[in-house]
Amino acid sequence: MKIKKYDINGIVISGITLKDTHAPEDNNLALHACHDPSAVLKNRETLAVSLGYSTADFVFANQTHSANFHKVTRKDCGRGATDQSTAVPDTDALYTRENGIVLAGFMADCVPVIFSNEPAGIVGVVHSGWQGTVKEITSKLLKHLIEEEACLPGDFQVVIGPALSQEKFEVDGDVYEKFLSLGYAEPWISFNTTTGKYHIDNQKTVKTQCELAGIPSANITIDPICTFLSDDGFSYRQDKMAGRHLAFIGLK
Repeated sequence: MKIKKYDINGIVISGITLKDTHAPEDNNLALHACHDPSAVLKNRETLAVSLGYSTADFVFANQTHSANFHKVTRKDCGRGATDQSTAVPDTDALYTRENGIVLAGFMADCVPVIFSNEPAGIVGVVHSGWQGTVKEITSKLLKHLIEEEACLPGDFQVVIGPALSQEKFEVDGDVYEKFLSLGYAEPWISFNTTTGKYHIDNQKTVKTQCELAGIPSANITIDPICTFLSDDGFSYRQDKMAGRHLAFIGLK
């Protein structure tokens, strides 16, 4: 199984699964976007074992491109692990203070945000597609963690994972206007005079949201993999039947 692990700090396991043509369903991890659910469950089990966990330690959400987040506790363990209907509903970000839980987020072009705040003992994962970005899901979760969970902005370590690159994130004026209305995304927008389309860097827009929340730029890493251009990537824009990467993080 192809996994890219991130070295955020010593208290967490974190990373993202990659497309792998040698694995069942090319290493698709999503029950909601698959041909063979049994292959997905096999991939989940392989991932869990490789990390030293079981699938019962994972927590999945039913992602809806919302700005909703959920604080995960031990009672949530196993939600969505083998049955999509048991996943945390209408939620696109998860965080926890408890050890031994693996938080999971699905991606196929959307921006994965994986973060840790070691002094506060908090980790989390965010699914930020363009809709989540313009709804400022990452900003809202960070604001909550700073104001309600006593996190200091300077203590966050953030990885912004593989996503659709600016070159391939081509949009019309309606999406452009939504990004422009944020008030800080303009540096990450370009216009192609030949096609009449706008191109947006969603990763750097999300990075800016983290910086505006007070997180030092030096504490934020952007993974350069483009999910459309890379053989390691699942891209919904390229293939509407694409599988999904699984971004994961947990406190050891």
